[in-house]
Amino acid sequence: MSTTTSHTPEPEGPPSVEPRSDTAAEGGGPRSARLIQNEVTTEIPVHLLFRDDPEPVSVPLAPAVVGRRRGTGEQPRIRRPASGRPPRPVPEVDPELVERSARVLPGAAGVLAGACGVAGCALTTWWAGVLPPSVSAALELPGHAGAGLGPAQWAAYAGAGALGLFGFGGLARGRTGRASVLGLFGRYRGTVRRTGLMWVNPLVLRRRVDVRLRHWRSEPMSVVDANGVALRVVVLVVWRVRDTARATLAVDDHQTYLRECVEAALSRVLSQVPAELPPAVVKDLTLRNTDAVGEALTRMVAADTAPVGLEVFSAQPTRIEYAPEIAAVMQRRRIAALDAQHRDSVLGSVVDSVEDTVTRLTLRGLVELDDYERKALVKDLTVAFCTGRGEVSS
Repeated sequence: MSTTTSHTPEPEGPPSVEPRSDTAAEGGGPRSARLIQNEVTTEIPVHLLFRDDPEPVSVPLAPAVVGRRRGTGEQPRIRRPASGRPPRPVPEVDPELVERSARVLPGAAGVLAGACGVAGCALTTWWAGVLPPSVSAALELPGHAGAGLGPAQWAAYAGAGALGLFGFGGLARGRTGRASVLGLFGRYRGTVRRTGLMWVNPLVLRRRVDVRLRHWRSEPMSVVDANGVALRVVVLVVWRVRDTARATLAVDDHQTYLRECVEAALSRVLSQVPAELPPAVVKDLTLRNTDAVGEALTRMVAADTAPVGLEVFSAQPTRIEYAPEIAAVMQRRRIAALDAQHRDSVLGSVVDSVEDTVTRLTLRGLVELDDYERKALVKDLTVAFCTGRGEVSS
C-alpha cells in the first residue's frame, strides 16, 4: 500500500476525519490519502503500523568515533578506526650527520712544507756549529765557528722539525673508488673523494671506505615459505656506499648490517609466498616467479639500508631449493603430482576420443546399439585407447 506525504502544515489538535462519500467510493471523485500524524506533525505511513515483525534484535556495532564541526550545522560523521597493521618503524639517524667535502691541500704544499722543515733543521745545525765539516764541504757552506746549542737553536730545531713533520706527515694518496672519512677529536670533519697526491691534516683520524659498486653473494640461508616448508635460499645483492658519513659513523659495521637486513627481509618476503601450488591454481604468485620476489626483496632491503647511507640496486634470489631434510620427500611429492596431472590429461583425451567414436558410428548408421552393447563398446574402446596411449608414452 503506497502513501503520499504532504508538506502542508497541519493545525494542532486531533486530526479531523472527513466522512467518505458514496461518490468517492464508486470512483466518481479523487480519493484522499490516509495518514496518521503524531504530536510533532511527523507523518507515519499506515502500512508501518500493521507489520507482524518479531521482537527487535540488537545488532552489535563496531566502535566508532563521532565528530562534528561546531557552528556549521553539519551532521555528525562517523570515523571508523583505521584497519590494518601499523607501519613498521624506520631506523632514525642524526639528521645533521650528512656527508660533506673536507678541506684538503694539494700534495705540492705538503712537500714544500716538509722540504722547508728539513732545510730549517740543516741551517740550525750549521748555525749552532755542530754540522760536520764533510757535510759543510759537500754543501759548499762558508765556515762558521758556531754559537753552540742554546735556547734559540733548540727553538729553531723545534719549529723546523714540526714544519717538516706536518709537511710530510700529512701527505696522502687518494685512489679511485676509495674515500676517506676524517674525524678530529671525535667529531666528523668531512669526506675526501679526491684522487692523487694531497695534503691532509695529520692530526685527523682517517677511515677508508670503499665507494665502488659492489656485489655480495650470500651463503645458503634457511627460511620457510607460506606453507611452512623449509627452504635454502642464496641471494645476490648489488649495492654501494652512498653516504660515507652515515655508513661509517651511524652504524657499527655497515657490511654486517646489510647482511642482517637481507636475511630479515628474505624471511619476511618468503614467508608470505608458497614455494609451489597445485596445477589448478598455478597462476597465483609462487617462489618460481623470481622477478616479483626479487622486486619485493629489493624494495624492502633498500628501505632498511637507506637511513645508514647504503644504496641497494638489486637483491635477487639466485637459488631456491628445499632443505636437505625434506628434499627427497618433496621431490617424490612433486613427481606424484606430475604423474597424476599426466594421468588426468590422458584420461580426458581418451574419454573424448571414445565419445567421438561412438557418436560418429551412431550418427552414420554403421551400428545400432542398445544400452548393453553401447556400454560394452565404450569399455572396449577405453581399454584400447588407454593401452595405445600407454605404449606411446613409454
